[in-house]
Amino acid sequence: QVHLAESGGGLVQAGDSLRLSCDASGRTFTGMSMGWFRQTPGKEREFVAAINWSGDETRYADSVKGRFTISGDTSKNTAVLQMNSLKPEDTAVYYCVAGASLISLTRADYWGQGTPVTVSS
Repeated sequence: QVHLAESGGGLVQAGDSLRLSCDASGRTFTGMSMGWFRQTPGKEREFVAAINWSGDETRYADSVKGRFTISGDTSKNTAVLQMNSLKPEDTAVYYCVAGASLISLTRADYWGQGTPVTVSS
């Protein structure tokens, strides 16, 4: 069984920064990418960012490029999303995800429970 646990969500003001972390456990993640999706009420879940197992390939949604940075530590099975210059439209529940096709197809096989991020204007 795969378990993904997010932390770091909260309430911030526009322009502020926030750091989300994800700890993965339950199986060997060798070869598997980790990343983040987000969802706001009434909308489908949206891909945000992903990083591959070796850490040398990343992918970002156009809406967060230049503001968000994803990093990973394969020795600890963790992924971190550093979010800078936050905007009110970044408000959402952020989900940590993992999957073999996360970079190529933005398809997640495993999901965390989600952590809320609220950006006030």
